[in-house]
Parts: sequence; C-alpha cells; structure tokens
Amino acid sequence: MSAEPITTFESSLDEIGVDLVRTTADRFESALAALLDPPAIGVPLPFADVSLPDEVETDPTVADLEAAETGVTAAGYGIADYGSVVIQGGADGEEPVSLYADHHVAVVAASDVLPDMDAAFDRLAEDIRGGTGQAIVATGPSATADMGALVKGAHGPMDVTVVLLEDA
Repeated sequence: MSAEPITTFESSLDEIGVDLVRTTADRFESALAALLDPPAIGVPLPFADVSLPDEVETDPTVADLEAAETGVTAAGYGIADYGSVVIQGGADGEEPVSLYADHHVAVVAASDVLPDMDAAFDRLAEDIRGGTGQAIVATGPSATADMGALVKGAHGPMDVTVVLLEDA
C-alpha cells in the first residue's frame, strides 16, 4: 500500500483534533493500555494477534455503557481525506460501544485506510451487498452548536483516538 493515504489520514485526523497512535500487533497491548481510562468497554477485535486486555468489559450491560469512560472498537476502514472511521454494526454492539463512552478508541488496520469518500462508498456498497447492513461514519468527536456555543460530546464521544495497526 502506498504511504500517501496514511499520510493524508494522519494529517486529516490532526486537523479535526483526533490523536493517532501508530503501533504493531506486538506493541498493541502497551499502546492501548496508555489510552484506557476505566471503566472501559469494548468489542472483540478482528485482527490477528491483537486482543483487548481483561479490564475491558466486552459484554457490557446498559449500566456498563452508561458508566464507561473509554470504548474500544475496530474500524472496518478509515477514510484518509476526511479522517473518518467506519464503524460497522453487528451483534457485538459496536455502535453503542463507540457512542456511549466519553473517549472512543477506534482501531484500524493501515491496509484498510482508503484514500477518499468514493473508495469508501464503493467498499460500503460491497459490505452491504455482502450482508453487513449498517455502519457509522464517524469524523472526530461528537459536537453540536444547535443551541449556541459548540458543545463536544452531545451525541457521542468527547474525545477520539485512532490506533493504526501497521502490520494487520
């Protein structure tokens, strides 16, 4: 894969105030540990040789969701020119884990960073035809200015960090 989408992704994330942590599978555990504020919730990650630590609740109750400070999900892919991540819905509860916690940590494989929205729509169409019928395209922290001043975290996380798995 060309380094260009990754460089663009990194720049786009920086522009929207999202931290990027680059790591490999063998250093993932220590990279993630530095990002976790308990209580933490998450969903199982689909990457080889990568898993969540025991302190991350992977079968959260409604009370766990409401209390969570950190939510960890996999991102099916990233969109370089917007700094967006695509969280695909499923039975594991990816949507609530990505939306309830104050800090969302999205884990994406470097090979799944797409250059632009056209490529993302093509991939999303393939996924929908293949049975993955829902997804959230998230770009940075939740924010609204509906009532005047900008408020972060009104409809989702106040902070977002993307963990880029370089060897996944």
